[in-house]
Amino acid sequence: MKDRRNRCPLFVISRCALVLLFLSGFTFSTHRLFFTERYHPNLVASWITSTTEAISTESTAARGISIGEKVLFPDQVMILLKYPPSSPLLTQHEIDCVYSSPNSSRRSSPLSIGGAYLDHQIVRCKLPPRGMIASVSLNAHELLPSGPTHDWKSLAYEAMIDRDNTTVVFVKGLNLRPGKPSNASKFRCVYGSDLSDPKLLLRSEVVSIAQEIVRCKTPSSLLNVPLKNDNSNPIKVSIKINGKGILDSIARPEFKASPDPPVSIQHRVCACTMVRNQARFLQEWIMYHARIGVDRWFIYDNNSDDDIENIIESLVNQNYKITRHLWPWIKTQEAGFAHCALRAQDLCEWVAFIDVDEFLYLPSGVRLETLIRNQTSKPDVAELRISCHNFGPSGLKKIPPEGVMVGYKCRLGLPERHKSIVRPEKLNPSLINMVHHFDLKDGFKYVNVDRNLMVINHYKFQVWEVFKEKFYRRVATYVSDWQDEENVGSKDRAPGLGTRAVEPGDWTSRFCEVNDSRLRDWVLKRFSDPDTGLLPWQKEERVL
Repeated sequence: MKDRRNRCPLFVISRCALVLLFLSGFTFSTHRLFFTERYHPNLVASWITSTTEAISTESTAARGISIGEKVLFPDQVMILLKYPPSSPLLTQHEIDCVYSSPNSSRRSSPLSIGGAYLDHQIVRCKLPPRGMIASVSLNAHELLPSGPTHDWKSLAYEAMIDRDNTTVVFVKGLNLRPGKPSNASKFRCVYGSDLSDPKLLLRSEVVSIAQEIVRCKTPSSLLNVPLKNDNSNPIKVSIKINGKGILDSIARPEFKASPDPPVSIQHRVCACTMVRNQARFLQEWIMYHARIGVDRWFIYDNNSDDDIENIIESLVNQNYKITRHLWPWIKTQEAGFAHCALRAQDLCEWVAFIDVDEFLYLPSGVRLETLIRNQTSKPDVAELRISCHNFGPSGLKKIPPEGVMVGYKCRLGLPERHKSIVRPEKLNPSLINMVHHFDLKDGFKYVNVDRNLMVINHYKFQVWEVFKEKFYRRVATYVSDWQDEENVGSKDRAPGLGTRAVEPGDWTSRFCEVNDSRLRDWVLKRFSDPDTGLLPWQKEERVL
């Protein structure tokens, strides 16, 4: 089968075209695919569209803005606004969240307004009160008809066609065992523009299934659809559990972006991370890792509402190669890292999966690519595991203006856990990972790196102002939120804190067993401005 990586991200087939797929054969096409689509949101009950605030369907269509989908999370509803091509995104001042019932309606300001996600804009609203339906209004008077609503607990939410032409589907609600493959024969993959109509579905086998990731055999007819720009409904993919129904889906398969024309690996070492409201750490994290040998970054933005866009734009303008990918799905870090591994495999030989409060430290001073080369002289080594030293508040009460590497210098004595640098093309096709490491293909192994050669300085226990945010933003799938009365003794938690974000009186002196200023001294020697003594990320903060 020919490689279809150079196709455009979105493909769409009308209902008629989907039927034709069953009746006629498609020849392989070498043309680059580009499809557009238009959502046809389900209209809400007449008591909503008949209110004086509501605009007519024709008026909504004339503006070209509609509600594509809605996803109900445990604490909010995510509304995806569909825009026509090249239309400017709305601002927070132009949008209200509206909650309607047969007898009343109420408004509130959005919790947040996001940027462009595929061809949508993300609007987050509070959960609607019982018996009410959530929608949005434009400019305080134009009520958009409510679109289809999905429960986050059972949803196919992302999909990507890999370079082997399988479709990798990211799914909530299967409740499979973490870290173990499951029986693929119990599931089927389904494709269609209307997954509720069995007559219009394409079905295919599940190649592998593990955790929240399903790899499907993509029907060949979908890989060879000719160019279409007829504004028909988009094809979605979902998973059917044998003997049960089909999961809801907003997942539209997209062809993985690859260099065009194809080129050899562009980057020796890349880094992937997932962040939520951690923009203040990005400059230090990226500038430092660039100095030691990382040359490409994938930033998965998990619902940030801080200044991350401007920070990244500033770094890109300084020629740092950074891609920001909106990832709005809560508690899906493992899935996000698997998604990142798929995107990186054509670009990067090695990828470090670390957080923005984790810094690779090489005591010998060699560059990162040199150490990797020395540690992977045998061709069957596909993963390096690096121990983590956890640093404490180091006596500080306020955020250190010089950054974490210089500000925090006292840590626990023994290392804890590890993080990994992997060869993405050598990962097991199931993409099983536990954040800290991935499963590898048969015949490949990992190597534990000696702490004298490389270690991770994990600035885990920072000043309370920063640390308390961990109670509200746990992103890993199999890690309990710290406010939950569950797994209270887990190593993921801070010892002795329980479930409440209340600062202990001795917080500033906790987690301090060893004074370790090695990385601090290295950074001050190599980064400080000789005239001002400022570090480059301090200068950038002043400019911003």
